[in-house]
Amino acid sequence: MAQRRIVPSVGWSAVNQAVAALRTALAGATDAARGDSPQGSQWPYGLERSTVATAVRFLLQELGERAPGRSVEVRVPPFGAVQCIEGTSHRRGTPPAVIETDAETWIALSAGELGWSDALTSGRVQASGERADLSALLPLIGPE
Repeated sequence: MAQRRIVPSVGWSAVNQAVAALRTALAGATDAARGDSPQGSQWPYGLERSTVATAVRFLLQELGERAPGRSVEVRVPPFGAVQCIEGTSHRRGTPPAVIETDAETWIALSAGELGWSDALTSGRVQASGERADLSALLPLIGPE
């Protein structure tokens, strides 16, 4: 069965709304609060859940298109997951490398508002296995 694709115009619209909300929230936060934002905090900052879900899924879709493969699984519960990056092929069970994070962190990483190493160090991203490093692939969108 083919995976459903998000139409780019719909996906980018949701991403732009989510990034704008995130940037507005970060601009109002103190420096200490920016680094210490817990997973599951006040996201989605007033956005509809469906907008956040579409933004997350579209950014996962973009990652899968830019780095095709099946050696790493990137999970953003409860919204979605994608297998990406060439290497050992994964078919069933736990993949050889898993990356998991929340929606706020995934959008921040994708927009360049949060660096990969900072996300790992702060515990906002859990990564295990070979190739579980997205630093060369992020951000997915450029600065405005």
